[in-house]
Amino acid sequence: MPRSKNKVASHRKRKRVLEQAKGYWGARSKVWTVAKNHVEKGLVHAYRDRRLKKRTFRQLWIVRINAAARINGTTYSRLISALNKKGVDINRKILANLAVENPAAFTEIVKFSVN
Repeated sequence: MPRSKNKVASHRKRKRVLEQAKGYWGARSKVWTVAKNHVEKGLVHAYRDRRLKKRTFRQLWIVRINAAARINGTTYSRLISALNKKGVDINRKILANLAVENPAAFTEIVKFSVN
């Protein structure tokens, strides 16, 4: 009895992987075995970096808040502590956005919380 290979499914799988590899350099976008490995590795990086992105942005927001707080005569940790004691529920993303786009409003928040 002849061996069954299911040509339709395997062809569709190869086509999907090669489409995902479009734009890769050299054999990575042309050769099935090479493309398969690089697409899989790319998906692993994408999965990992979706989680890392959250950490990276939080770090960026903290750096921006700290820089703006120091301009206003305090530090990041003192500012966050004072905001928590006053019961101000504002997240770091919004604080960092205010610090960059509206320094006057950020200064008012610092004055309100620290004093």
